[in-house]
Amino acid sequence: MNVHNRKIDARPGREEAERALEILRRWADAASESDLATADPALAALVAGRPAGGYPAFSRAYPHGFQADDAYKATMPDLQNGPASLIRGAKRPIQHVGISNFRLPIRFQTRDNGDLTLETSVTGTVSLEAEKKGINMSRIMRSFYAHAERTFSFEVIEAALDSYKADLESFDARILMRFSFPMKVRSLRSGLEGFQYYDFALELVEQAGVVRKIMHMDYVYSSTCPCSLELSEHARRERGQLATPHSQRSVARISVVLAAAAPCLWFEDLIELCRSAVPTETQVMVKREDEQAFAELNAAHPIFVEDAARLFCEALERDPRIGDFRVVASHQESLHSHDAVSVLTEGPTFAAESLDPKLFATLIHHG
Repeated sequence: MNVHNRKIDARPGREEAERALEILRRWADAASESDLATADPALAALVAGRPAGGYPAFSRAYPHGFQADDAYKATMPDLQNGPASLIRGAKRPIQHVGISNFRLPIRFQTRDNGDLTLETSVTGTVSLEAEKKGINMSRIMRSFYAHAERTFSFEVIEAALDSYKADLESFDARILMRFSFPMKVRSLRSGLEGFQYYDFALELVEQAGVVRKIMHMDYVYSSTCPCSLELSEHARRERGQLATPHSQRSVARISVVLAAAAPCLWFEDLIELCRSAVPTETQVMVKREDEQAFAELNAAHPIFVEDAARLFCEALERDPRIGDFRVVASHQESLHSHDAVSVLTEGPTFAAESLDPKLFATLIHHG
């Protein structure tokens, strides 16, 4: 026989509800996170400070007065310096890992003992062992900034490199600095002067304990095609037909390893070395007499892209301050819809069977 108890259907009173709530709160306070996660979400709300749904109630006001002391910082997670078990993908060493294109003003010394402060783009990388998850990227910047106020020299950059190599416990490291170097250039005949800007990059590489100091520079010049020059003269001579040879803006990227214990190779020295090899450098300030002189200069020095590579090579070989080097030349043709290019290397530093697929595209000079 079923006995119907009317109290079951009766609405609970306030005291009964409060007693039930107290029981639930005691249970929730003692419950584990897994118990709360699998229980009705409303039960999680009974834990102090935990709203319904199990999501904590966060403050929306920025804590201006909060200070992170050492004890607090010790509790903060650092996944990049975590154990090898956190590594994703193959556990292989990485040759270069770091940051690229952080910019700051750097003070450079010129050949005449003047100083120039130039905006400089810095790339800093280190090697990473196979068993390490990653590096703290900001340490590279902090290490560099510690030395950035000093006037540039390779010794200063070597000190910065040593600092972040020690901070990151790495064996190999590299710093690359890119900037545009201004140099006043005189016009060919009028006597006008203007600033020519040269794209430089300075690279310091330490690998297996060996340090190499490398200088890169883009030299922009005009190249008159020798074949086109001869054909134009042939048309004039044989048929009295006016014709002009084609010439084009051209770029050579010169990369040199500085010889150990050699005297300083100034930026101006490398510029003048290139100018002596291929004198048809593009002009800054010109009047009509300068334009005519430039046409005459090009006619006196017509060059194929192969000639350019060998002329630069000849000048580089003569300078005892230069060890290994590479010449990458691009003649951006006005006759063809494509460019003419060449690469010439000396020594093992730049020897490579494969080239960056976009190498020659980076030699476009935008002015």
